[in-house]
Amino acid sequence: MNLQNKIEKVKQASKSKDGKVLIQNVTYLSILQLASYLFPLITVPYLARVIGASGYGKIAFASAVILWVQTVVNWGFNLTATRDVAKNRDNLEKVSEIFSNVLWSRVFLMCLSALVLFVLVLVVPKFKEDWMVLLFTFLLIPGHIMFPEWFFQAMEKMKFTTILNIVSKLLFTGAIFWVIRDSGDYLYHPLCISLGYLVSGVVTFYLIIKKWHVRILHVRFRTIIQTIRSSSDVFLNNLFPNFYNSLSSVILGFVSGSVANGILDAGGKFVALSRQMLGVISAAFFPFLSRRIEKHYVLERINMALAVFIAAGLFLFAPLLIKWFYTPEFSDAVTVLRIMCVSLIFLTMNSVYGANYMIIMGYERELRRITMWASIGGLLIAYPLIYYFSYIGAALTVTLSRAMIGLGAMWYSKIKIKE
Repeated sequence: MNLQNKIEKVKQASKSKDGKVLIQNVTYLSILQLASYLFPLITVPYLARVIGASGYGKIAFASAVILWVQTVVNWGFNLTATRDVAKNRDNLEKVSEIFSNVLWSRVFLMCLSALVLFVLVLVVPKFKEDWMVLLFTFLLIPGHIMFPEWFFQAMEKMKFTTILNIVSKLLFTGAIFWVIRDSGDYLYHPLCISLGYLVSGVVTFYLIIKKWHVRILHVRFRTIIQTIRSSSDVFLNNLFPNFYNSLSSVILGFVSGSVANGILDAGGKFVALSRQMLGVISAAFFPFLSRRIEKHYVLERINMALAVFIAAGLFLFAPLLIKWFYTPEFSDAVTVLRIMCVSLIFLTMNSVYGANYMIIMGYERELRRITMWASIGGLLIAYPLIYYFSYIGAALTVTLSRAMIGLGAMWYSKIKIKE
């Protein structure tokens, strides 16, 4: 009888306005993430064979560096702006104000980041050596700015971003097979991806202005600084993981070279793609929970169960996955994948309890402290582990650091939920 009551409640909830919107967004986000999962899997075997572990490693190194830039340019707006627009989405004037503040703040941060990267290319030999792949990868940033997925998420209209994302991925996936023919063509991989984002970004920007009638307002520099300050806690929470995550790839590139970077990236690829799939439900729930936090337990049960199931699958099938998608020189990536698949559970904890509870409830500062101390711990263990164990040490650094953050966010949230 109890089970029948629960089933009936689920049916009733799915028929409500909020339930229909939530299901629709989960559906479109699922399609989007399925595309995000499939397209890289289509290109991975081809790239592994043509450009090899060295070229693969150079791309991974540049991606790790530009991830820092992307984190700075995002500045936590993907959460704070989503929350703010979700609460004011029926007020077009307020939505235009939030959108404009975030847009110009991100452009300002992009310009500062470009200046810093230019200086690093001039003074750091490793950066100077790979300056072209860094440049092509940096072109992702303006594409991301013009393609604000957070806006569609806040408006709970994921249909448009799904279609545009898939079209973009189709374009650059086809371009990869067309332009990359030998090992020296690895440079074209980030260029194809960046151009795909730029094209879809322009179309998206046009839609936001024409379909939703969002106005791009003139924003004073003082307002830009205020907007940046208001999201500083969330930014720091997003930034600190880079101290153990992307920094591990950067350190590995300096200590062990491009081949080691390639093996680490190959092993982590399936974890990253699985994280994107799990992020579907979290992303769909975020604007909903901003209005209905009492339903948090639903997200908690669904996402954690899926995380454990997917992590177990990755651990069991790691040898087959690496064999099917990579060449024999990537065989050591099996161990990397088995270590890092465990971190998927802790990443989901951070998403469920950190982003989808603590940030929504206004505990950004507390989440920042948890992330900061765990990331400092990851930074302290990163160099010795990588120095002595190469890509295995990098995988251990990432997994242990994610464990500290995920468990910390869950512990704090459970205390607050019981209060």
